[in-house]
Amino acid sequence: MRVKLAHILLLLTVIFAVLLYRGSLDSIDHLLQDHVMQHERSVDTTIAIIGIDDQSLEDFGSWPWSRNVHAQLLDTLSEGHPAVIGFDLTFPVGSEDPEADTEFAAAVARAENVVLPVYGTFAPNTEQGKIEALELSQPFEALRKAAAATAHINTITDTDRVVRKALYSFDYEGESIHSLSWTVYQKYREAMGGTADPQKLPLDDFGRFYIPYSGGNGDFEEIPYSAVLSGEVPPSYFENRIVLIGPYATGFKDDFLTPISGKNTLYGVEIHANIIQSLLDDNYKRVLDWKWNEVVLLFVALLAYLLFRKVKMLYSYAVIVVIIALLIFAGRFFYDQGIVISLGYVIPFLIVSCIIVIAFQYLEELMEKRRVTDIFGRYVAPQVVDQILKNGQEGLKLGGSRRELTLLFVDIRGFTPLSEAAEPEEIVEILNEYLDLTAGCIFKYDGTLDKFIGDATMAIFNAPLLLEDHPMQAVKAAWAMKEGSAAVEQKLFERFGLVVKFGIGVHTGPAVFGNIGSKTRMDYTAIGDTVNTAARLESNAKPGQILISEATYAFVRDRVSAVSLGEIKVKGKEQGISVYELEGLR
Repeated sequence: MRVKLAHILLLLTVIFAVLLYRGSLDSIDHLLQDHVMQHERSVDTTIAIIGIDDQSLEDFGSWPWSRNVHAQLLDTLSEGHPAVIGFDLTFPVGSEDPEADTEFAAAVARAENVVLPVYGTFAPNTEQGKIEALELSQPFEALRKAAAATAHINTITDTDRVVRKALYSFDYEGESIHSLSWTVYQKYREAMGGTADPQKLPLDDFGRFYIPYSGGNGDFEEIPYSAVLSGEVPPSYFENRIVLIGPYATGFKDDFLTPISGKNTLYGVEIHANIIQSLLDDNYKRVLDWKWNEVVLLFVALLAYLLFRKVKMLYSYAVIVVIIALLIFAGRFFYDQGIVISLGYVIPFLIVSCIIVIAFQYLEELMEKRRVTDIFGRYVAPQVVDQILKNGQEGLKLGGSRRELTLLFVDIRGFTPLSEAAEPEEIVEILNEYLDLTAGCIFKYDGTLDKFIGDATMAIFNAPLLLEDHPMQAVKAAWAMKEGSAAVEQKLFERFGLVVKFGIGVHTGPAVFGNIGSKTRMDYTAIGDTVNTAARLESNAKPGQILISEATYAFVRDRVSAVSLGEIKVKGKEQGISVYELEGLR
């Protein structure tokens, strides 16, 4: 069965459908989503970050600081009545200063709106469904009891180490542990007299939801920790705001790659700010189910097949580019509507389809050219076929070119008696064997097989391909025919008792070659006196004799053994022709 474009595109569609189902190209899909869909928006001034930045580290000394410092910060912030305070710092054990720990816990209790972090440890390969922690790192007991709530700060990255989704919650010993971002948002809504509905969250099979980032590095307001304690920023500045406290310096190693940060990173506290921002805006993104992405892929595959089949290829590629642009636009549009569609399969599918179609066309044209050459070359010289395929319509125009050529004619002597002695089928078999021998010798020495004329063969040397030493090539071909015919002659003599030999004539001179004939039927041949002279030499050659003209002999005299036969009179010429009988090659 011949492979068709439809078969290739069908196979390609199946491959990409399987890849989509298995998520094999998710890394490409994520990158496209990052660049096409994620984009910065204005951030809400409700959120303020108090950063443990380089300035604060310079003011208070190296980390960790005394927990009295955190207690002072909370007491200062409480004077301004912030809606909720979230720490992105863990305090799993007491410090070397128990009094400072007690004061810190008391400050947390006095604030009544502080959310402290916990951190879960999970099994290496967690299956789909509710995630359960093996261990849980929590604030030391007095601090945990003083907090308004505790919440996890686990950050889960994709395989390329980019944070694209937030883990809403996980279980630990039968208790559900919600994320810091969600808990801070929930506390803020309660402080403002509202409620937070977790049912709105479009969770995946692992309990995660997509993060639509709003701000990159530095987009959310960051206030140095020391600026608050020094009074540079008054407590009233934080009234009814969400305050996040966390590392804002690279030394803490609390920074992550995100879709919006490119090769740079965002601090963990900035990622929490982005998540809370999306919750405040009700900006939820539902990732389109893989089944619908499969439907999109199948539709695009069908469209690509119709384009490649019905439309000219150049236009098809242009339309494919337009389709890719429309898909990117659609991805951005649906993202703004709250739906994340997969582009990392359908766009590569279209690109790979184009590459495969180009390769398929090239191979198909190559095979077709080879097929035409093989078939057409049995009727016309392969060189002529190549010229026609190379030049297209130009190669089929009537007309000729003048050039010095060497013509070779060969005929079978004794063929008529043989025809009377053998059956027609045997005659065809014998003739084909002789003509195959002559054709093989001509091709071996780069000649052009012009035509078969009954039991005779005409060959041209130096057209259409240029041959630097065409007289010698023709002479070699003639000698090869004589040597090759010996075995055939012996077989025919034993079979029919008749002697059958070649008569060969070779002449060099100017002639016109090209497409000769009518617009509906033409031959690639040579015409002129040189052609006629070569034919006359062949007709005068005795069985087994090779006659070459003086013009040909002048080119090859130092490389052959030949005997001069003087001048012979040929039909159609008033003057005789000096000829030589070829006896061998030196």
